[in-house]
Amino acid sequence: MSSPGLGILFGLASALVWGSGDYCGGRAALHGKPVQATFLAALSGLVMLSLAAIARGEALPSLIGAVWAIMAGIAGMLGIAALYGGLAVGNASLVAPTAAVVGAIAPLGVSLFFEGWPSLAQLGGLMLGLLGIWLVSRPAEGTGGTTHRGFGLAVLAGISFGSFFVLLAQTEREQIVITLVLAKAAALGAAALWLWMLRSRLPSLTDNPLGLWAGVLDAGGNVLYLLAVNFTRLDVAAVTASMYPATTVLLSALLLRQKISRAQLFGLLLCLSALALLAI
Repeated sequence: MSSPGLGILFGLASALVWGSGDYCGGRAALHGKPVQATFLAALSGLVMLSLAAIARGEALPSLIGAVWAIMAGIAGMLGIAALYGGLAVGNASLVAPTAAVVGAIAPLGVSLFFEGWPSLAQLGGLMLGLLGIWLVSRPAEGTGGTTHRGFGLAVLAGISFGSFFVLLAQTEREQIVITLVLAKAAALGAAALWLWMLRSRLPSLTDNPLGLWAGVLDAGGNVLYLLAVNFTRLDVAAVTASMYPATTVLLSALLLRQKISRAQLFGLLLCLSALALLAI
């Protein structure tokens, strides 16, 4: 099924929900170790998706579909781990935009190889979108250093996020929720293994409510992204969904009174322009 306009709407909705989840996850990470917040998010996301799968009565996917889903869940978890690690040793002005843009480039390359070139307007929208994502992901002036520490981890995070986009798009289109259950279960297992390797305790369910809420939003973003892939090209869906940092920036400005830099504002305008071109 192909309906580019509907696919872009689902991709934009995914960016809004994912960005809100990242805001909650970032706030949750301030109240404990980031890996503990990640574990809580994976747990609540798994519960919500499992309940939805039961309500929909979805059958288990094929073995190939299950493998794609599990690989996507592990890739997503690795991306989060690398992103947190990069932010811990590097500076956000380099790590965050690098991870966001690299994450969008990977599915763009895959889509060009298998689906061919998009229209000229869409190609312009994709390029504008990548630039907008880079600009909007950068923190306000004066909040980051000039060191390149963490760049390798940022690239790893981007590759992992891009792999998540690509791998998830290979799953069966008719079994959206149960596919995400498997992906989230794999992510939860990876988070638990990460905690064990760090010799950290499992967090209590009452320790960090924002971590749980972040997981619910992340699960919703996953569903919306898969719906976007169902209706439009992979590169268009991925770049549109990758605009999630714009939502995080806007929420931080509204709720935390954080300043939006001129570069971020310009990035927001580029993202809006990109959406208009992608819809042509």
